[in-house]
Amino acid sequence: MTTATVNKDAVVEKGAANPGDQLVRDVSLPALVIHDKALEHNLRWMQRFVSDSGAELAPHGKTSMVPALFQRQLQHGAWGMTLATATQTRAAYAHGVRRVLMANQLVGAPNMAIIAEMLSDSMFDFHCMVDHPDNVKALGEFFAARGLHLNVMIEYGVVGGRCGCRSEEEVMALADAIAAQPALKLTGIEGYEGVIHGDKAIAGIRAFAASLVRLAVTLQDKGAFALDRPIVTASGSAWYDLIAEEFDKQQVRDRFLAVLRPGSYVVHDHGIYKEAQCCVLDRRHDLNEGLQPAMEVWAHVQSMPEAGFAVIALGKRDVAFDAGMPNPIKRYTPGVVPAQGDDVSACKVTAVMDQHAFMTVAPGVELKIGDIISFGTSHPCLTFDKWRTGCLVGDDLSVIETFETFF
Repeated sequence: MTTATVNKDAVVEKGAANPGDQLVRDVSLPALVIHDKALEHNLRWMQRFVSDSGAELAPHGKTSMVPALFQRQLQHGAWGMTLATATQTRAAYAHGVRRVLMANQLVGAPNMAIIAEMLSDSMFDFHCMVDHPDNVKALGEFFAARGLHLNVMIEYGVVGGRCGCRSEEEVMALADAIAAQPALKLTGIEGYEGVIHGDKAIAGIRAFAASLVRLAVTLQDKGAFALDRPIVTASGSAWYDLIAEEFDKQQVRDRFLAVLRPGSYVVHDHGIYKEAQCCVLDRRHDLNEGLQPAMEVWAHVQSMPEAGFAVIALGKRDVAFDAGMPNPIKRYTPGVVPAQGDDVSACKVTAVMDQHAFMTVAPGVELKIGDIISFGTSHPCLTFDKWRTGCLVGDDLSVIETFETFF
């Protein structure tokens, strides 16, 4: 943000910017940056993939918790949004989202009360997960006491995984428990394949997707669902192609509404999801292009205390580090417009502290104090949650708009 007169108690947020600002000249760094061209490509790419697969897209909003991105996803054709908590759902609702899959259990009376308040809006279509009779009973009693109906979906899991019934017998017993609660409506079945690992992960994921459909058919045949076309949903951001293929093989289009829930695709990354996308393209030769990294974090070279070693004003408070260190991409000269970035990808971040990153400087790369480095990230979820504001930029690195996060 350009210098302005403020009261003595005001605080300038990191990365604060205004539309029209130039990243290399006007924006306080470090800053969270999304490139509009790559973002638009990703929005179109995933929506087309899901639609061509005969499914609907409910992107996982917990990746960004940026309502401006939610609206872009919905405008491109998303059926609804997936969220993880009642408070996330409330933030999305407050910004116009009217269909939510909460891919999690709704537990605790205060959280139930948050959802109950929104259910007073007849236009709000909400579904949460259940995997235990105790939760079913608590939900049934809470919403019955308020004269409300709650849509629930049975979560089916895997041994050693996350939430979810661990056997088909548990699924059937839970369906009976739901039927005994007049305030609850069973609207579908859900699973998450991202916890299936190992050498036989692909086979395991395919079998898991097929089992979801088989359970859905059994439940539908016994009249357990409250919808004529119940929801069958799975898919994170790594294996969505396998889930889409298996759902289609099982002819989900004819009897069920297939919903895929990838979230990280919206900005993609330079790490684990880049690798996952390469695997998708290896499996699907009909996809001639993939997702593009759209998110970066920009920061200054702060200190160069030793030869071949630079300290960057970027740390754990600014960028994800759980799935790999940030990746240096380009160096920019501060204040120089139009900005011409130099490749510094041969440099390497070796460690991050709260506010500092240690970077080895590759031979032939010349840096100065104050230089600006753009960094790619791995696992966008845990970069977004470190920011209150970010910048959407055009090809010329001017700020098109700023956006807020709501974690």
